[in-house]
Amino acid sequence: MSNYRVLLYYNYVTINDPEAFKDEHLAYCKKLGLKGRIYVSQEGINGTVSGTVEQTNQYMEDLTSRAGFEDTNFKIDEADHHVFKKMKVKNRKEIVSLHLEGKNKSSDIDPNTLTGRHLEPEEFREALLDEEVIVLDARNDYEYDVGHFRGAVRPDIKAFHELPQWIKDNKELFMDKKVVTYCTGGIRCEKLSGWMLREGFDAAQLKNGIHNYSTDPKTQGDLWDGAMYVFDERLTVPINKHEHIIVGKDWFDNQPCERYVNCANPQCNKQIICSQENEDKYLRGCTELCRSHPDNRYVKERHLTLEEWQDRLEKIGEQGNLNLV
Repeated sequence: MSNYRVLLYYNYVTINDPEAFKDEHLAYCKKLGLKGRIYVSQEGINGTVSGTVEQTNQYMEDLTSRAGFEDTNFKIDEADHHVFKKMKVKNRKEIVSLHLEGKNKSSDIDPNTLTGRHLEPEEFREALLDEEVIVLDARNDYEYDVGHFRGAVRPDIKAFHELPQWIKDNKELFMDKKVVTYCTGGIRCEKLSGWMLREGFDAAQLKNGIHNYSTDPKTQGDLWDGAMYVFDERLTVPINKHEHIIVGKDWFDNQPCERYVNCANPQCNKQIICSQENEDKYLRGCTELCRSHPDNRYVKERHLTLEEWQDRLEKIGEQGNLNLV
């Protein structure tokens, strides 16, 4: 059994002084030995942290003992080690950025007063099998591309705050239909489903997200293909306990793959799905320009000489723009 765990959680609860809460919580997490990323705002808390079993147990006990945080739901994964390098607690205007507020605070959604009905995993599975229900992936396109529920609608977005406009632009897909949304742990759907209800859509949501569906003993990730993208060093985790079907496609040769890397050009940093073989072949650069970029991180990490670098480029039919002396 692994000695480390990863906690994924959120709670829409009023925090009157987010700045003071942030400072106190950061000091507490560091003292406890946790590592991770936590966002704090007046509307609540959103976090992912890793630590030993003892550390994470203590954290859950302490957080849920605070007034207003008693009902915080923790999604728990086992791990072999920390999945973050540091412990960060940051203030944000929103704990998940949908950018609805604008200049008018009343434009924002408070999930405590308006949100879609929460579907238990079995109910959600029934929705997946119902041809009359539209299942909407509320995550970003790169998350969908490495894994998703079968038949789910893929939003063409790079960031969550783009989703309302994308839905408006594609409203013919959703009007007069029952819509069910899902995301990693549930936090995005709390706001999105509320916004959809306000806009006149018939929207519900998967309770506590994909993670809950995967660990539920009755569903165990059924009808999920691929892996689930996560925002820590693991990058992807398995979901379907019955079968594993790879849906991701390698950036370079379109072969089945679900290994994410960042482009080695720091000015690009694009996340791409890429095998280890193709990472080495293409110097982890997503374009010819990135492969010959003077600050290519792959080249620096492996201490390639200019001659070795040039030779690698020539093997894939590229000249690059290297200054060989």
